[in-house]
Amino acid sequence: MWHNSYFIVPAVLLAAATLYAVRARQRIGHVPHAKGLPGRGLPLLDAAFLAGGPGRVFDTALVRMHMSEQVVISRSGLVTLVGAKPYDAVDQAIQEAAGPTGSREIAPLRRMVMRSAAVQEVGDRLADRGLLRRPERMRRARTARRLLWQAMLVVVAFAVASELVDDGAPGHDRPNLWIPGLLLFAGAFALLATPLVKGRITPAGTRQLTLMDGSPWTPHSGVSPRLAGGALLGALALGGLAAAGLDDQELEAAMLAATAEEEAMRQAAANSSSFMSSSSSSSSSSSSSCASSSCGGSASWCGSSDSGSSGSSCGSSSCGSSSSSCGSSSSSCGSSSSSCGSSSSCGSSSSCGSSCGGGGCGS
Repeated sequence: MWHNSYFIVPAVLLAAATLYAVRARQRIGHVPHAKGLPGRGLPLLDAAFLAGGPGRVFDTALVRMHMSEQVVISRSGLVTLVGAKPYDAVDQAIQEAAGPTGSREIAPLRRMVMRSAAVQEVGDRLADRGLLRRPERMRRARTARRLLWQAMLVVVAFAVASELVDDGAPGHDRPNLWIPGLLLFAGAFALLATPLVKGRITPAGTRQLTLMDGSPWTPHSGVSPRLAGGALLGALALGGLAAAGLDDQELEAAMLAATAEEEAMRQAAANSSSFMSSSSSSSSSSSSSCASSSCGGSASWCGSSDSGSSGSSCGSSSCGSSSSSCGSSSSSCGSSSSSCGSSSSCGSSSSCGSSCGGGGCGS
């Protein structure tokens, strides 16, 4: 005999899921130490990350190194260092990614650098300032909404079971179905009150980009005073290669080819994830986390942990496979949480840095 008291269980589950969803939704926009907008004084690579993600940071830094004659880029797309001192941490990441030979093809170099700790920390700085949304918080909000849907399904299951199990014997009151109806209404209201947030840029970040739009923007920091072409780098950071209009057509072609290759790899990984999820539910849990946007698109950023320490966390339990140059092993993605949590696999420039693995890592 089912009684109304049995609805306490789904009610508690629904209440807990609702509180979690509301809290997760609030934390997306929470900025503990908010600062005013830097206006047109945003550093060069910060502007590049805000406008185009880690891939844009690499493009801007590489062109800057090319203009200052720190690297030589061949017609085939081979990047060769000339031994100059790096200007900042991103330049250092490029030099480290080039390896002991001091040269590497631009496409794999791009994939390694955009997931390096130096590049990921740029996104962390922007998130600390409230210009970007932290991808791990957005993932947590999506998880909370799924839990909320599951709690509502539990309510429906209890309501159906109460009708089926009740024997309807004389003298026994049947469960009041208005109780699960009220719970479902509350769950639907919670879903409406916690909508999914789309886009990595916050309203403050959008205003920041608007302040830099219009007249040609020349960065006040992030460019060596001895280096001419600050306006070109500013256009590249904000608008990409098409907006910059590089004079070196071979360099532009090589960089565009590297970008296209990265996008093709991301699309192939996404297609593979969709195929695996439709063919096997057991394999989809690992492949989807490995090939999703959290594992390395052209603008991947996973972000650091909520504490703000960029090297302490990978941001999610998914760490990519070698196809996205983000993780420990080419043969496994299911062991991502262990490889992602260790400093050896996430702290080096050859893995994911503070993130590891979609369009956030965060896009």
